[in-house]
Amino acid sequence: MVQSKWRSAVGFAAVAASVLLLQNGIHAQGRGRGGGPPATGKAAAPIDLTGYWVAEITEDWRWRMVTPARGDWESVPMNAESQAIADKWDPDKEASAPDQCKAYGAPALMRAPTRLHITWVDDNTLSVESDYGQQKRIMHFGSWKPTGSTLSLQGDSVAHWEAPGNRGNVRPNSGAGSLVVNTKNLRPGFLRKNGIPYSGATTMTEYWDLIKEYNGDQRILLLVEVDDPMYLAQPWIVPVHFKKEADASKWDPSQCSAIW
Repeated sequence: MVQSKWRSAVGFAAVAASVLLLQNGIHAQGRGRGGGPPATGKAAAPIDLTGYWVAEITEDWRWRMVTPARGDWESVPMNAESQAIADKWDPDKEASAPDQCKAYGAPALMRAPTRLHITWVDDNTLSVESDYGQQKRIMHFGSWKPTGSTLSLQGDSVAHWEAPGNRGNVRPNSGAGSLVVNTKNLRPGFLRKNGIPYSGATTMTEYWDLIKEYNGDQRILLLVEVDDPMYLAQPWIVPVHFKKEADASKWDPSQCSAIW
C-alpha cells in the first residue's frame, strides 16, 4: 500500500502521460518483436539512467547526513531482537573495528550522502558506482543467475524493465518505464551507522524512475524496499532522490568509515 501510494505520487505528469499512451495502444512490444531474440537490457531501456548523479537529502537529514545517536531508531520497523543488538552499538569500538563498511551495503548505500556513476558494462550489465565508500553494484538483465550463495556487501542483483503500472511491455527510449531490481545474497551489515542490523536473509527490491523537468533537470526517483525476516517486523520502505550532474567534476571518492 505504501509503495503503491508513493510511486503514484512521484510519477507526476510523466507517469500520467505514459498511462495515457498505454490506454491508446501506442506502446509497442519492446522485446522479441517479429519473432527475433529478446532485446538486451540496454536495447530495451525505456529510460537512460547513465551518467553522474548526486543524492538530494531533502528528508531524514539526521539519519542520513550524520551518525545517529544510539537508540535513535525512528522509522525503522525493528523487532525486539534487532533492538537488543542495536542497543549494544558502541561508536568507539566501531571506529577501530577492522570492518569499516558495515553501513555501506546495498540496503543502506542508496540512502547515503553519495554520488553515483551509472554505466553499461555490456548489453546486459549495468554498473552503479558510489564515491561514498567506493562501492560498485552490478545489475544483471536477461537470464543471468548467481553462480553461488556467497554473501557480499552489494549482493547479487537481477534487473528488468517494467511499463508504468506494470501494464504491457516497455518501449525502448520511450521515457515511460521503471527499472526494477531484486537483490539477495547480502552480507550482514547496518541499515544505519548506529548499529541497526540487517541479516544475510535480507532481500531488497528497488524501483528506479526517471523524471525530466521543463528546465532540463533530470532526477532519479528511487523507492527502496528492504525485507529482513530476522530483524524487521515488516518491510522498510524508503524513498531516495538523485539529481543528474553535468560531468564528473564533483566526483569525490572516499573510503568506508564507521563514524562519518
